[in-house]
Amino acid sequence: MTTKILVADDHPLFRDAVKLAIAKAAPDAEAVECGNLQEALEYLQSGAAIDLLLLDLYLPDVDGFGGLLQLRSEYSQVPVAIVSACDESEIISKAIGFGALGYIPKTAALDEITVAIGKLLRGEKYHPELPAQADVAELASFTSLTPAQLKVLGYLKNGMLNKQIAYDMSISEATVKAHMTAIFRKLNVRSRTQAVIAAASLSLPEQSA
Repeated sequence: MTTKILVADDHPLFRDAVKLAIAKAAPDAEAVECGNLQEALEYLQSGAAIDLLLLDLYLPDVDGFGGLLQLRSEYSQVPVAIVSACDESEIISKAIGFGALGYIPKTAALDEITVAIGKLLRGEKYHPELPAQADVAELASFTSLTPAQLKVLGYLKNGMLNKQIAYDMSISEATVKAHMTAIFRKLNVRSRTQAVIAAASLSLPEQSA
């Protein structure tokens, strides 16, 4: 069976560079390209078997780590590795804490990316050396949120009311309240404000031009 690697990145030139690394790491592998998270989700929803998903954190339709968390929630059997221009230790630690198998900085040389992809395909973790292993225990609660709960949490971050959330998600206000109750319990918070503060962990630094 052909090895398939899904590359979710909105920069065609970098996708080309990743494909070169894939060709060196696994000559028989097939690289499938998509430019945003929705395309990646649609491909996975088609039932296609994927051996590795390389995900850019800064996709146009992704809010922070929400895309990674959604993929880990809906497709836990698919190994996901981050490929990002952001090389901050805190962000790398969070990505690993949120369930990423690996983290490849876009600043890495082609040979390094090739080695990383080879290790990831063997199921080995790969990420830059971190100065100290960050305490990611508090992040584990986010990985228990369902895709719907993650969406509701995103709306809360944007200051939307229950009525607005219900309209946007085409659900009842009672269902929104049920999701919020579950979110409060899983994040160990007692109010919308505390939930929004906790959700700051999902944010990313601004991407430099």
